[in-house]
Amino acid sequence: MDNPVIIFGAKGIAHPALEIFNSNGIVVYGFLDEDESLHGTEINTVPVLGHPEDDGFLKLIGKKAEAFVAVDDNKYRKFLVELLNERRKVQPINAIHSTAFISSDAVLGHGNFINAKVVLGSGATIGQHCILHTGAIVDHKAKIGDFVQIGAGSIINSEVTIEEGAFIGSGVTIVSGVTIGKNARVGAGSVVISSVGANETVFGNPAAKV
Repeated sequence: MDNPVIIFGAKGIAHPALEIFNSNGIVVYGFLDEDESLHGTEINTVPVLGHPEDDGFLKLIGKKAEAFVAVDDNKYRKFLVELLNERRKVQPINAIHSTAFISSDAVLGHGNFINAKVVLGSGATIGQHCILHTGAIVDHKAKIGDFVQIGAGSIINSEVTIEEGAFIGSGVTIVSGVTIGKNARVGAGSVVISSVGANETVFGNPAAKV
């Protein structure tokens, strides 16, 4: 990648996103965040430049810089993605740590955050704008929808389907063939042995509806 990256967001996953780009030798130009108290500060010597909706910075995207959206909250993440789509006609790039293992026939969309030691198995499909924390495993032929978040150390076994907007906590195990519905939530440490409906929250071993 020839162009530097501007990271949208300066909290949450923004700092590890910087580390991901550093691990690949990619220059980060700066951060943009709506919190004005952060403007003029630095994260590991990289400045927080200003507001994400500032046209002075937005006009750099697509010509002189790439964009990555480092925001945990799905609603605001979607807003920033749409902002880049509509005003700059670009998609955010992927942030993939140099120590992640991506199978040669795994399929990835745009704007995904894939942290250190993540494993994506053969034929796995990852949608767009997902967040996969450290050491998450997505086994072969699993399908992950858009805007899904998977916690550190979670194991998504083969042929699991996780639909758009679902949240999987840290240390979760989802057994093969299970479907996690749209916007569902799975609590940390849970073992999921049967499918979870849309908007449901489950927790425990075996996971039960809360």
